[in-house]
Amino acid sequence: MHPPLEFLIRHPKVSIEKPPLLILLHGVGSNEKDLFSLTEFLPDSLLIVSVRGPITLGRDRFGWYEITFTGGAPKIDAEQQQKSQKILLEFLNFLSTQFQFDTKQVWFGGFSQGAVMSYSIGLEHPDRIKGIIALSGRILEETKKNTKIDDLPHDQKIYIAHGTNDNVIPVTSARASKEFLESMRKRYQYKEYPEGHTISNEMLEDLVSWLDLELKKN
Repeated sequence: MHPPLEFLIRHPKVSIEKPPLLILLHGVGSNEKDLFSLTEFLPDSLLIVSVRGPITLGRDRFGWYEITFTGGAPKIDAEQQQKSQKILLEFLNFLSTQFQFDTKQVWFGGFSQGAVMSYSIGLEHPDRIKGIIALSGRILEETKKNTKIDDLPHDQKIYIAHGTNDNVIPVTSARASKEFLESMRKRYQYKEYPEGHTISNEMLEDLVSWLDLELKKN
């Protein structure tokens, strides 16, 4: 079976029959190699898959949807964004046919546009996604409309990290996302850093500590 998306994989560093799965999504204009460089620091128990976006923007440059700027405000291609979500769900199905992992422990994490996609797929499909990691991202208005307060309590985990000096996705977007999660009665961990649009060492260390604790609870 041919995979619906290109990817890199890091198998668990410890022997585990059905490991938790973490799918990493890069930012716009990057590729699957970007976040894969972080895998050496992430918990040993994880099966980690770093995925390439389906939209080609240039040589070794990919994305999940295109953005246009009209009137100074960014406007996303909502059709592309929805299509990328659908492809990611197909990719998750593909992974389940190729690798052993705990289907109740599927996490999506990303940076910038990859964080936006992690929010979207996680919030719109909470029955399939255990955790969301959003680094320097935001929740789209389209995603908010498609997110419902669960009828039953849900133990989905959400981690948010954002730089207060981010001039690509301002920290106000992260704060608005946090407020939306509160309105949806979602549990989350939120941290701000004196950084720009980047993943600093401190951000990564805090994320790994949090992720370690959450994985040990299961």
